[in-house]
Order: sequence, then C-alpha cells, then structure tokens
Amino acid sequence: MTAPAAAAAGWSEWPAPAKLNLFLHIVGRRADGYHLLETVFQLLDRGDTVRLRLRGDGEIRRVAPLPGVPVEQDLVVRAARALQDATGTRLGADIAVDKRIPMGGGLGGGSSDAASTLVGLDALWGCGLGEDRLAALGLGLGADVPVFVRGRSAWAEGVGERLVPIDLPPSWYVVVDPGVSVPTAALFQAPELTRDAAHLTIPLFLSGATTVNVFEPVVRERHAAVASALDWLARHGRARLSGSGGCVFVATPSREAAEAIARECPPGMRAWPAQGVVESPLLAQRRGWDGRGT
Repeated sequence: MTAPAAAAAGWSEWPAPAKLNLFLHIVGRRADGYHLLETVFQLLDRGDTVRLRLRGDGEIRRVAPLPGVPVEQDLVVRAARALQDATGTRLGADIAVDKRIPMGGGLGGGSSDAASTLVGLDALWGCGLGEDRLAALGLGLGADVPVFVRGRSAWAEGVGERLVPIDLPPSWYVVVDPGVSVPTAALFQAPELTRDAAHLTIPLFLSGATTVNVFEPVVRERHAAVASALDWLARHGRARLSGSGGCVFVATPSREAAEAIARECPPGMRAWPAQGVVESPLLAQRRGWDGRGT
C-alpha cells in the first residue's frame, strides 16, 4: 500500500528498522539465570513497516497474522495491549506489518516491530508516555525493544537494557540472509557457549579492541547454511554474525561497494546493502509527530 493510499484508508505508517550487533559478549549471569551482555547495537536505515489504524472499540486486531505465530504471542499485539494496560485508554487499533526483516535472523525484527507499535500508538492514542516509560514497557516485551524505542545506536549492557548512545562512524554494510531461522533460547542453553568473556568499555571498543560474537561458533556448528554464508562473505572482509543469527554481515567502504558484493550473492542466499545510522527513522518520525503538538 502506498503512503497516500494508506493515509486515505486511515492508516499511519511507522518505520521499524533492523539492527546489527557489531559484537556480542556474555560476561556473566544474574541470580535469576538471565545472561549479562555487552554489545553495540548499530541501527540500520531500513527494515519493516508497521501500519496502524485507530479503532474506537478497544479491540487490538492484527491484520494478516504471521504464519506459525499465535496472536497472543505476537509481539505487536502484546505491545499494544501493554500500552492499553499502562494508560487505561479505551481506544484500540488495527495493526499490519510489512515484513522485510527475516524472522530468526538476529536483526531484531520482532523487537523493532513492537517498539514501533508502542511509539506509534502512544502518538495516535494521545497517551504521551514519553521515551523512558515506553522503553520500560518495551523491556517487559523483550531485551532488544528499548533500543528501538529510543532510536539511537547504542552501547548496551545488562540484559541489553542499559543503553548509552554511541556515535558510530558512517558506514555501509552487506547483510546476508542464508534462509535460516535460529531459535535464540536453544543457543543460550548450549553448553559450549562462552559465558565469561572479558569486560569491555566504550573507549576500548572505539579504539579497535578485539571483539567477537560468542554465538558465532555455536551457530556455525549447528547451522551449515550460516557457516557457508560466513565463509563466502569473509572473502570481502571481516564477516560477522548478528545477534544470535542466522543473518551475517560485513562492513564496506561505500554504498557502491556494498551493492557490488550483494550482486554476487550465491544462490540460496539473499543479500542487500544497508546503511548504519546514528538515529533511526522511527526517532525522526516521533520527533516530527511531537512537533505537530498531537
């Protein structure tokens, strides 16, 4: 649906950008079993689009539900209901998601969709919760949701919720989807997973300290298609796994270089260029909406 057609039908569109984890260390474990992480979230310029349309009856309805995902487990539905519960609004919404981010790819698609739902409905319902309260609601949905709510590339610690905005240099990436959906829960339970990585700091990271994604060897061993994607992409630079996989990426010096590599993608995989951004398109839209005084 084009933007004018969506607006005419009462829909508003909210970007839900993807992310990359430039590295991912597990440095310990909390008493409750949650793993303590250190990572850098690099937000990208593209991803899904969440479309929202107001309802006056309080119902939350997902248009075209995701195959294999029960409505009660759908993160955008849960996000909308969490906002309803937090604000007491009697309004509802129709929610549609134009999916471009691969599911189970480590690019944060579900979390980003949930964040855009929170931000968009906060604006449309006139709740006015603000960034901090929306981020807190998002944390109840998933550890990656707050970074998308805040809309800034960031250094992250804790379970991923302790965020410090970080100014990363302008960059282009090639992202490769080998067509594998990796179940995160199983990876966290893997006995071979490294859980005692040395602590890092922002200055050390920015100065070029050695970093890894602790999930990469586990995913390599368990998913041959991801291993093949990493091996192919390594011909063009330092290939890395994002999050818990299965998408992989490499940094490039320019858009043209990224496009050239993507065109060489082997059969059975999908590749595309993406630009790293300091602030996400969702943050820009939220600021524009706030500027309207709505």
